[in-house]
Parts: sequence; C-alpha cells; structure tokens
Amino acid sequence: MKISIIMPAYNAEKTIVQAVDSVLGQSFGDWELIIVDDNSTDGTIAAIPADLRIKVIKSAVNQGAAAARNLAVSCATGDWLAFLDSDDLWHSQKLQRQVEFIAKTNAKICYTATSYITETNQPYNYILHAKNTLTYKELLKRNLMSCSSVMVQKSLMLPFPIGNLHEDYAVWLKILRTEKYAHGLDEPLLIYRMVKGSKSDSRVASGIMTYNAYRYVGYNSIAAAFLTLRYAVHSLTKRLFIKRLNFNG
Repeated sequence: MKISIIMPAYNAEKTIVQAVDSVLGQSFGDWELIIVDDNSTDGTIAAIPADLRIKVIKSAVNQGAAAARNLAVSCATGDWLAFLDSDDLWHSQKLQRQVEFIAKTNAKICYTATSYITETNQPYNYILHAKNTLTYKELLKRNLMSCSSVMVQKSLMLPFPIGNLHEDYAVWLKILRTEKYAHGLDEPLLIYRMVKGSKSDSRVASGIMTYNAYRYVGYNSIAAAFLTLRYAVHSLTKRLFIKRLNFNG
C-alpha cells in the first residue's frame, strides 16, 4: 500500500519543519509527501527538509488550502491519500496503525482520535475521541474527522470545494452519503495545533463556513441554519473544555 500524503502550506516556516519531520519519522515507509506551497511570502520552501520522497509544488498565486489540496491530489501516485496540515503533527506510528486498522476493518475511509497542543507545543489534557463507526447522521452533528487524521482510498476521494466553507467537512459529508460509515481508530495519532487568529479559531467566521458547508451538500437555508446552530453548541463546548484544562507537565 503506497500512501500519498497531501500537505498545503502557506507562510508556514515556523511549523512546517515539525510537520514534515513527523512524516519522516513514520514507522511505515511506503509514502510520498506532496507539499503545495500556496505562494508563500516567507521562508516556507527553504525550511522543508530534503528527502527524495518529498515533492514540492510552488503555486504561482495564492488560492487557498482547498485548491492546494486538489492540486496535490491530482499529482498523487498512491492508492491511498492521507492529509496533514503544515502546522499539525503525527505520532510516529500514525500511518502504520491506520494501515493495520484498514486491513482489519476493510475501511475505505478512516480517521483517528486527536490530541491538541498550543502554538508553543504545550499539550492540552484533552482528546477528541474517534467513534468505531461514524455515520452520515452522526457527522452532521459535529465534525469528529480532523482533516489531518483522515486516510481515504484515492478512488473514493472528491474534490475539495473552493470558497468560504469548511471544505474538508463538506467532502467527508458527501463521501458518507454514499459510504455506510467512516471507521474510527480511537488512538490520538494526530496532534492538532491550536492557532490563535486562524479561521477556525474565530467563532463567527467558523460558523459562516459551517453554514456554507451544509448549503454546499444540499441543505436549504433554514435547515442549514439549524444544523449550524447545533454544530456551534458542540464546537463551543469542546473549545471551552480544551482551554479550561491544565497543560500536561
């Protein structure tokens, strides 16, 4: 099984080395890493470690993470896709454990539990757990499928939509409309970095993107507004809980 790892990057010189090093340190070795630099203005490209398995594509214009991911997917040679954002990290056993999990469950799309760190690498005492099987109706309530934890058969993958929406959430919803469920490996193999000032950190901006994701998958304005409100309650509760917990160590 060859895995194509998809990484969009924009002005990520402060975090991309850690992200790439977490790929280089994987116990599973049959992978390629495709990094699309989305016309960064800092030293992102210069910071990327040299390795024959890493392919770097420089975008001439800044188009956003969705377009960068789509470009990387179009260049992928693996039968499976994995996603890792340039500010997140993987546990060294992440790919190996998912490959074993896929063989055991015959999953076509799977994800893992998520742990969290601050911008300065301090860990939070919180784990976002994964459900053994996650259905479309369950995913509608809240997004348990952190993008950087997902592995999916390339043949099953759909393009990430372009626009002001949570494009990964929209894609997982569309896939689970045809697939019975996603399989969840309840091990925190993804380390998600909480970045202040990001789009997902702004509650208003995130709410608008969630609403637009529901609209994208076919819900009318009233249904999308209700779903967004329900999602917001789950999301706000999770974030408040994370930030109230003491740091490890």
